[in-house]
Amino acid sequence: MASVGNRSLRLIKPVVGTEEEQLIHQVLMSGWLSEGPMTRKFEGLVKDLIGARHAIAVSSCTTGMEIGLRAMGIGSGDEVLIPDFTHPATANAIIAVGAEPVLVDTDLSSYNIDLEEARKTVTRKTRAMIPVSWGGNPLDDTELKDLKDSTNILVMEDAACSIGAQNRGVKSGAMADITVFSFHPRKVITTGEGGMITTDNDDYAQKLGSLKNFGLGKLEGEIGFVGYGTNYKMSDLLAAIGVAQMGKLPQIIQKRIELAENYNKLLSNINGIRPPQAREEAKHTYQTYAAYIDVKGARDKLIQDLRSVGIETQIGTYALHTQPYYSHIRRYGTLSRSQLLYENLLALPMCHDMTRDDQEYVSVQIEQFLKNYRP
Repeated sequence: MASVGNRSLRLIKPVVGTEEEQLIHQVLMSGWLSEGPMTRKFEGLVKDLIGARHAIAVSSCTTGMEIGLRAMGIGSGDEVLIPDFTHPATANAIIAVGAEPVLVDTDLSSYNIDLEEARKTVTRKTRAMIPVSWGGNPLDDTELKDLKDSTNILVMEDAACSIGAQNRGVKSGAMADITVFSFHPRKVITTGEGGMITTDNDDYAQKLGSLKNFGLGKLEGEIGFVGYGTNYKMSDLLAAIGVAQMGKLPQIIQKRIELAENYNKLLSNINGIRPPQAREEAKHTYQTYAAYIDVKGARDKLIQDLRSVGIETQIGTYALHTQPYYSHIRRYGTLSRSQLLYENLLALPMCHDMTRDDQEYVSVQIEQFLKNYRP
């Protein structure tokens, strides 16, 4: 990314420091580097935050979703509904267990799956749905429960972006049968790589623990390899970073909300761009602050223009039906709204050390581009 003067505004930077260093050193000195006591501590912190019965650390959100589906008994012949507007990982977890993803359109205001469209998509083969709380915008827990109760399908939330988010006080991680979080460096908190599964279901928790650890479990009181499993564990080194990050989570979220509110004010008077929307009852954590560029064909050129003046931006995410590998996956409807989001969303810098002056610089550059843009 180009740097102009002292301006070099990154999309996001992990908020790490001496706390993480000290806990990593503690693990190194302990001699226990694989999954162990520090991972148990990290799981406990997430469990307490969510209020879930179980929290199971895994190697990534993607692997967590895969074994989450296996724990729920999803496999060959089953259909699983997902939003078309999502990272490929959501679909890949379904494909990994031999089930079939079905693409559903997205709501233009929340950027989340359209639950009414999802309801219409349910068939006798539909066993589950994976809604994505995109960018840190929580799902509507009431609507989700209504759909689940009326269709009797299982729900696993892809909450990769949404730790700390909540709707009407119900937290992401407590809305679905199984929820999976990500701790990739672009997320609100990070462990470098890694994920966490939460559930209130004791049977699922037991299966998840076995699936991520080579199929190890207990049968008739004896420990042994009781079923299929693989190695999706989290090391104590990564968990040490997670423990330190959990202590910073409230202040990180608060800063992101403040940045988002300031962006909203700055962008609201610029023609051709629409700030993201959050429901009044929702606590959006703004893992991604994605504004809609309401000028046809301008978004990609704007990304290039901002890069040239030291501002890193990115697309929101993909409309899966536009990607070669997913072009033949079954879909419901035209997916036109997902297409619009894929073509027009712009993710803006949201670093913890950003100043109001930095944000004003971003908004001025956007305004100048849109004023002068010619197709």
